[in-house]
Parts: sequence; structure tokens; C-alpha cells
Amino acid sequence: MSDSTVTQSEGREEAVPQAVTGEGEQRFLGRLRTPRRPRLWFEILLIAVSYWTYSLVRNAVPEQRGKALRNADWIWQTEHRLGIAVEESINHAVNSVTWLIVGMNYYYATLHFVVTLVVLVWLYRSHPGRYAATRLVLFATTGVALVGYYLYPLAPPRLMDGTRFVDTVLVHQTWGSMASGDLKHMSNQYAAMPSMHIGWSLWCGLTVFALATVPWVRVLGLLYPATTLVVIVATANHFWLDAVGGMLCLSFGYALARLWYGSLPYALPRLVPAKPPERRSPSWAQAS
Repeated sequence: MSDSTVTQSEGREEAVPQAVTGEGEQRFLGRLRTPRRPRLWFEILLIAVSYWTYSLVRNAVPEQRGKALRNADWIWQTEHRLGIAVEESINHAVNSVTWLIVGMNYYYATLHFVVTLVVLVWLYRSHPGRYAATRLVLFATTGVALVGYYLYPLAPPRLMDGTRFVDTVLVHQTWGSMASGDLKHMSNQYAAMPSMHIGWSLWCGLTVFALATVPWVRVLGLLYPATTLVVIVATANHFWLDAVGGMLCLSFGYALARLWYGSLPYALPRLVPAKPPERRSPSWAQAS
């Protein structure tokens, strides 16, 4: 009798640490997946380090010129077969209007970064509960794009051989691209697929459209990626299909955020408490 009692007691004693361990793991994962108020110093550091890493990795990808040009020829021929190869016509038409193309050169060089940072700041201030999830979408989009740059080097239209594309930055002597003129040695010229100008601008546009309350601001949110699409084509920096690649990367970002948080970022609560509420311990832990 006494042996049996001791054995059962030992079994109960071994079960308790296992339950504690399992509960601890669940609580840890729960904290990671629970929206919380972002910390300013951490966000500034994270964005700075992430952009530095993105630029470093993007530019560290070998510039495989031959393969990049062959891929560009394949993209161009594919678009001809699909009946959408009109980039050259748009490039020449817009290039004939000096003030318009110069404006697009500066648009391409600046708004890509400025608007994205403005949307991040707006999210941080006005939608702290949705900030981390929406930021995850942006970071995941950018991360998978780096894989695309490595696996599929692609020359932009302006660098193709045997075509009449105009490098609008060189022609008009404007500071408009890190891949043209004196700045070309600071950036990988063959990282055109996918287009992060489209990935980031569409992220901005969808975020503003989903969360803004002023109607004309929501309209601007939708116009921004549409205008960016025209700009990247008119300046001969991307093909239409590069934009499709950017959209696919963004879709991956949203899918990852949906999987991690259990909801799309915009459906999460707008505000969160400074600290997540404490979870009550299970009854067996309180009894012990």
C-alpha cells in the first residue's frame, strides 16, 4: 500500500513542472503576439538598422550583368506576347515634356522614402495597436524582395541593349536615381525585380485607405501607388511585371502578419494599454 502511494505522489510531482513549462511557453508566445504600445527609441533604432541592413544586402548581391540583361530580354518579350509592352512608348511620351519628366525623376528619388516614413510616424502616433503588425507587413515585404534580387537579377529597361529607352536622369541631368550618373556605383543596378517602389507605395496606400477617416486622404492613399506605377515606367526604371513582383511580395507580408497576429493589421484594436493585462494563474498554481 505504501509503495503504491509513494509512486502516485511522485507522478504528481513530475507532472507539475511540465504543466508550468507548457503554461510559460504559451504565455511567452501570447505576449509576443499581443499588440502593445510601441517604444519610440526602439522603433527608431529598428528602422535605422533594418534600412542599413536592407541597403547592405541589396548592394552586396553580385551584379550579374549578363544574366540580368538576359532576364530583361525575357521579360520584354513576355510582355510583347501579353500585349502589355508599352513602357517604351510611355517613356518617350513623358520624356518629351521636360517639366513633367524632371518632376517624376525627383518623385522617384525622394517620395519612396519620405511617404513611407510619414505613414510609419502616423501609425505610431494614431494607431499604436496596429503599428507593430503593419510594420511587420512592410519588413516582411522588404525581406522577401531581397531574396528576389539575389535569385533573379534584372536590368531595368534603361540599361537594356537594342532598345530605345531613355535614361531620363542622365538626359535631363537631374538627381533622380542612385543607379544613374555618378551615384550608380553606390547601388546595385540589376535589382529591378521585384519593385519595392510598388511594394512600399502600395503598403502606404492600403494603410492610409484602410485607416484614414477623411475621404480625400483615403483617395490620395489610392492615388499614390497608382502614380508611382506610372513614374517607375515613365523613367524606364521598371517593367510592368516588376510591379507585379512587388505586389506578390506585399501579399507575402500580409499573409505573414495575418498568420502571426491572427488578424489583418487593420482589424486589430487602434489603441492598446501601456502594459498588457496580467493573465490570472490557473487554479492548480494558485492552490500550490
